[in-house]
Amino acid sequence: MDKINLRRKEIIFLSLSIFVFLLAIFLPKIFQEHYSKNESASTIQALSTTTVPELVPSYIKTPEPLKGIYMTSWIASGKTEREKLVKLIDETEINSVVIDIKDYSGKIVFTVTNPELKAYGSEEVRIKDLPDFIQILHAKGIYVIGRVAVFQDAYFVKFRPDLAIKNKAGTAVWKDRKGISWIDAGSKEYWDYIILLAKESHKIGFDEINFDYVRFPSDGNMEDISFPFSTTTPKAIVLKGFFQYLHSHLENSGLKISADLFGMVTTSQNDMGIGQLLENALPYFDYIMPMVYPSHYGTNFQGFKNPEEHPYEVVKYAMETAVKRGRILASTTGQTVAQFRPWLQDFGLRMTYGPEEVKAQIKATNDVGLSSWILWSASNKYTKGALKTE
Repeated sequence: MDKINLRRKEIIFLSLSIFVFLLAIFLPKIFQEHYSKNESASTIQALSTTTVPELVPSYIKTPEPLKGIYMTSWIASGKTEREKLVKLIDETEINSVVIDIKDYSGKIVFTVTNPELKAYGSEEVRIKDLPDFIQILHAKGIYVIGRVAVFQDAYFVKFRPDLAIKNKAGTAVWKDRKGISWIDAGSKEYWDYIILLAKESHKIGFDEINFDYVRFPSDGNMEDISFPFSTTTPKAIVLKGFFQYLHSHLENSGLKISADLFGMVTTSQNDMGIGQLLENALPYFDYIMPMVYPSHYGTNFQGFKNPEEHPYEVVKYAMETAVKRGRILASTTGQTVAQFRPWLQDFGLRMTYGPEEVKAQIKATNDVGLSSWILWSASNKYTKGALKTE
């Protein structure tokens, strides 16, 4: 019996030893797994309750002189393509870029957060990382301008056809020769929409807003046309009211504003049927940007059979006249007037434009006492050989 009892004790002792051994191996792992699960749960909970800090944009002071290029929203939406233009800026004298915010389609190309603006439903987020892209440009010292095509707006016409330019009978939306529809420039409700867009654009980092298509249409069936808000008011007065409205609503925002005007505005003494009169715009913007593309002047302008063949002479005459008119307005009225910053062409219509033609326009700008300019190319292909390298 003693031997049996001793054998039982040995078995019990051995079993306890094995149990303790196994416990020593597996217990830490059990605790570790339990701790890891709790830690993961805590981490997930912490992440779910952490708010992502709102982007606080930086801004760049307007460079003097400003030398810029234009970038479409489509190019800006693709990192590979836009980097080619950023590289051009890095390697040359260019220090500014104009990026589409709203083109002729009427679509806003970035994410809108303002509920009032968002309610219009005009977003088409082509540039998903636009606020971040602007900050990348700012880190390089690049001034960023947002371009808004104002009264040429296909989306808003469909959204609010009651604000659109109509046919003479008022029964259908009028379209220009390209098939594009327009908002009547006298619609103050639409003015408020543009103000909202400008403020929202500034909020994500744009240093300046450039207003394009600030005019009445110039082509199409002009005999079969009517304006629901501008029937009795002269077009030039309608646009002057719009310019005043922009100025009064944006002057304390810290945002610079500029306006694109037809090149002929600098030499014409009337509004050319589109409502643009130079003296009516000068007091209300920081910069006036006449589109003095030599290719856009008619045959025999200043005696030239083909003005596009004379880039220096055309730009010099156009901008020299503009500067004189600005000085006269300032001296006779005591008003502060906008600075001039012309759009120059880096493209050809009836001839090829290369380094010499682009340089000639820049020289003409400088020779009338101006130092700032921006190159336009719808294809976003620019003549590097025309630019000074950095």
